[in-house]
Amino acid sequence: QVQVVESGGGLVQAGGSLRLSCAASGRTFSSSAMAWFRQAPGKEREFVAAINWSKSTYYRDSVKGRFTISRDNAKNTVYLQMNSLKPEDTAVYYCAADLAYGNYYSAGYHYWGQGTQVTVSS
Repeated sequence: QVQVVESGGGLVQAGGSLRLSCAASGRTFSSSAMAWFRQAPGKEREFVAAINWSKSTYYRDSVKGRFTISRDNAKNTVYLQMNSLKPEDTAVYYCAADLAYGNYYSAGYHYWGQGTQVTVSS
């Protein structure tokens, strides 16, 4: 059974940093794209960042230069380092694995985690 589990969320002041982790189990994802999405209250889920099998990375414009996605294939884990956090980054962050259809920015991933809350206070 494949599982994708996020961790590392929490409460941080504006300008602070957090590192999210996403641990996958049940199969290897070393040849699969993995991504982070987020959903703020009352808003639709949106793409944050993605990393493919060759470790090429993709970001939404509002997080470029502040967030960094990386992966450790030996640990079947993907990370999201978030620096210079802003109140508008407050959301539940979801990890997604194995792109089934669409492009990296779409929600067409096969596996999803339950999410981890990130709250940035002003």
